[in-house]
Amino acid sequence: MEVSHDFLMTFALVLCAAAVTTVVFERLRQPVILGYLLAGLMIGPHVTFIPLVADRQTTETLAELGVILLLFAIGLEFSIRRLLRVGGSVAVTAVIDIFLMAWLGIAAATLMGWSPREILFTGAITAISSTTIIAKTFDDKKVGRKLRDLVFGVLIVEDLAAVLFLAGLATLGPGAGEGTPFLMTLARLVALLAVWVIGGLLVIPRLMRFVIGLGRDETTLIASLGLCFGFALLAQWLGYSVALGAFIAGSLISESGKGEAVAHLVRPVRDLFAAVFFVAVGMLIDPGMIVEHWHAVVILTLVVMIGKMISVSTGAFLAGQGTRTAVRAGMSMAQIGEFSFIIAGLGLAIGAVGDFLYPVAVAVSAITTLTTPYLVGASEQTAALVDRKLPKPLQTYATLYATWVEELGKASQHRSSADRVRRLVRWLFIDTATLTAVVIGMAVGGPSIERFMVASVGLSEGMAEAGMWITAGVLATPFLFGIFRVSRGLAELLARAALPKHGRMDHAAAPRRSLVITLEVAIVFLVGLPFLALTQPFLPPFQVAAVLAVILVGLAVSGWRSATNLEGHVSAGAEVLLSAIRYSLPPEHATTEFPVEDRLVTATHMLPGMGSPERFPIEPGYHAEGRTIGELGVRGRTGATVLAITRGGIGIPAPSKVERLEAGDVLLLVGAREAVDAAKSLLRSGSEPEE
Repeated sequence: MEVSHDFLMTFALVLCAAAVTTVVFERLRQPVILGYLLAGLMIGPHVTFIPLVADRQTTETLAELGVILLLFAIGLEFSIRRLLRVGGSVAVTAVIDIFLMAWLGIAAATLMGWSPREILFTGAITAISSTTIIAKTFDDKKVGRKLRDLVFGVLIVEDLAAVLFLAGLATLGPGAGEGTPFLMTLARLVALLAVWVIGGLLVIPRLMRFVIGLGRDETTLIASLGLCFGFALLAQWLGYSVALGAFIAGSLISESGKGEAVAHLVRPVRDLFAAVFFVAVGMLIDPGMIVEHWHAVVILTLVVMIGKMISVSTGAFLAGQGTRTAVRAGMSMAQIGEFSFIIAGLGLAIGAVGDFLYPVAVAVSAITTLTTPYLVGASEQTAALVDRKLPKPLQTYATLYATWVEELGKASQHRSSADRVRRLVRWLFIDTATLTAVVIGMAVGGPSIERFMVASVGLSEGMAEAGMWITAGVLATPFLFGIFRVSRGLAELLARAALPKHGRMDHAAAPRRSLVITLEVAIVFLVGLPFLALTQPFLPPFQVAAVLAVILVGLAVSGWRSATNLEGHVSAGAEVLLSAIRYSLPPEHATTEFPVEDRLVTATHMLPGMGSPERFPIEPGYHAEGRTIGELGVRGRTGATVLAITRGGIGIPAPSKVERLEAGDVLLLVGAREAVDAAKSLLRSGSEPEE
């Protein structure tokens, strides 16, 4: 009876503290998760001046329920089919983001001298943004559809990566390699994945459709939670986190097509225990530990905020999202959250990390959570500022690159081109995976082989070490050259598909060179970052990173030269397009037979790589009348560019930002389809269309 009384008292204390702080933080328009963390800190054992201390063991039990329900709810919004539909741009952004952030976390932990297991957990902690925080902030800020779709697509992939991190890191407890054979660990993982796939395709979706068909919300809720806790127990029995099992259960129900209905029923229960979970996290915050490791908090906060902004923005730009959307996405995802707590808690539970890592992760999350609404709010102005500060050749290049990616997307639908791309991608994956295996194998097995050579062959230690380096180089060289050869071939194939050569004169040569270099940069990121993150724990610090940096600098120099040449190509193209508008083609025909639009299409066909320029006349009363291009911020706000202006009989190619627009001007707009549509709306009414 006394046990139940203690449980009730702890539960009441947790909920009352959470209630007070959530009301206060809601009134202050701050993330309520920070309120829950503060509530946990107040009733935790580390703040002694407040005479309220909840029982830690009871709270941890309640928090585990919160973890299960939180991951179950995330799983309900996840779908294997949805993951396959996220698209190439989301996949490219997510891969660059996850692996660059994982490497930055690993590098930071390495510099701070942490243990190998703590280094791996830090990499996982810094790689995953917070779905909860971003969803709440986007709702508050009324973020548009385009940015929302990109960010939530990346978050879907990050959630899957977090689940894989949980599965892999669960095997890293003390003695993991001693008492549990590797093959047994692998067999358990295969068994869990088999249950996931088979259950997802054959059993659970049919079962849930039958249960929901009964038409009783109570039955649906109980059946769903039964599956949730059943899979959590199965995952624990197989040696994995209960959070992993709950996520799998949610994703299986999502495959039935009824995930939204179940999520609606589960939401109140989830919100209750999610609050308890975050309060329990707050109870584990030791201010003394944070003060002692303040340098780690500062370093990891900077790594998360700056690293996320750079990694997501770079990935989104290379995926063809444009400067504006890329910068806004990077600033939106500059935080860590619930998955980072769970990963850090897993490391603490299995004894793989020190006691300091959990409060450090929570402190970093709290700081980045607090800054997220301000970063999202300032992202629009920052994106416009970044665009204005870019050199003119890079501004032009950034605009046209989005149109090339659009053309590449259309070209990928042709079967012959898609088959060749898939074949090259397959070889690129094989070469990279083999090279990674060779490097890790030599790093792990090298010392043993060196000792064998010294003892059996009689070589000196220096000779044995040199022999190992030579052997590693001989084994790695074919795969390294294969990666470079396939990367170049893949970039050229994709560039030719987007900007094909027509006729004897290759008018697309200049833009195609720029596209090839950019695609090579993208491939270096997509191949090099996973290789860097996977091999960093096994190699001397930052050797591979230095090599990748040299390659990227070389490509950047080539890219700048190419962008400069492209600027000349665009200037000449603007003159041709102006002529197409001002004069008939051919002159002996009337303009009714060859209207301006047809002449523009004909001229554009002669200038591949210029996108699909569109005419836009400035009518009296339009928002753009009397304003300069710089004041309107056309490129920074929409991603489109004013390529040329006709004013009466005068043509103005490549107008500067101080050019003032007048009624009767006809603008040539170039950019991706969505960017041009947004520019038209901005010029007409001063606002962009709802995304």
